[in-house]
Amino acid sequence: MADTASMEVRVAPWWSILLNGIFAVIIGLLLLGAGDITKEAGLLTVVQILGWYWFFTGIMNIVMIFIDNTMWGWKLFAGILGIIAGGYIIRHPLWSTPVLLVTFVILLGIQGIVIGVIDLVKAFKGGGWGVGILGVLSILLGAWLIAERYMAALALPWVAGVFALVGGIAAIVMSFSAKKAQAALA
Repeated sequence: MADTASMEVRVAPWWSILLNGIFAVIIGLLLLGAGDITKEAGLLTVVQILGWYWFFTGIMNIVMIFIDNTMWGWKLFAGILGIIAGGYIIRHPLWSTPVLLVTFVILLGIQGIVIGVIDLVKAFKGGGWGVGILGVLSILLGAWLIAERYMAALALPWVAGVFALVGGIAAIVMSFSAKKAQAALA
């Protein structure tokens, strides 16, 4: 058993949080301000990169069976699935783009509902009414994303832009709080 007094908690340096926030704000502004042609070309490029990533990850999963054969069934399944999905996306990027967008929106909807339920449980356990309100909003947003997945997929670049912008601003603000906390510890 490790000595808890000697364990060190690692915290990201404040400047890395600041850089991540600035990067997110820039990406958010680009997503919100880019024209439709740029979004489609950029989206197609992202989908193709994802296809190549899945293809090579699938190959590596199969190769890993020969290096470490623990859970070889899952590695084989993930490898075959990655090769098939990646190969299909590489071969048909225009057809796979809408499917990936809709799948992504459905996953975001499911995540929103799960996070909302978790927030509601936290609120009932004494987390406060603010957490409860955020939980309800998260559930409603998740349900809307699932119900209107095609409309949400069309709005995804703008939604991602807003999330990146808000998250980036929050990270910038948090970086200064982290800088203040890290200076107090030093």
